Amino acid sequence: MSLTDPIADMLTKIRNAGRAKHPNCKVFKSKLKVAVLDILKDEGFIEGFQENLDGKISGIQINLKYDSNKKHVIRAIDRISKPGRRVYASSEEVVPVKSNMGISIISTSKGIMTNKKAMKLKIGGEVICTVS
Repeated sequence: MSLTDPIADMLTKIRNAGRAKHPNCKVFKSKLKVAVLDILKDEGFIEGFQENLDGKISGIQINLKYDSNKKHVIRAIDRISKPGRRVYASSEEVVPVKSNMGISIISTSKGIMTNKKAMKLKIGGEVICTVS
């Protein structure tokens, strides 16, 4: 487990649990993770998540989503901006992902949002990840 990049760790756990067809996975809690999971839930990539308080350690249980053929809804989930290499996109550089079949999650001055909302507001920011 890589604690130097907790977002990449969360995305990897989601990817691996989906490939293994697990119903859910657990990660440590942070405000950024909750914001990313909120977007994934709103966009229909996960069923939902619950915040757990187990004594001193707080965590999140993520309920994964599968289609009628029992395939994971998330086909690809990739970390773009990393601690060693931050990737920023201006308002003109924010583009659709997979012909609007996927999303990219962007950290802007107005909060964490999808590329669609950032294009509508004409703002840029740090590209956290892409999901399709």
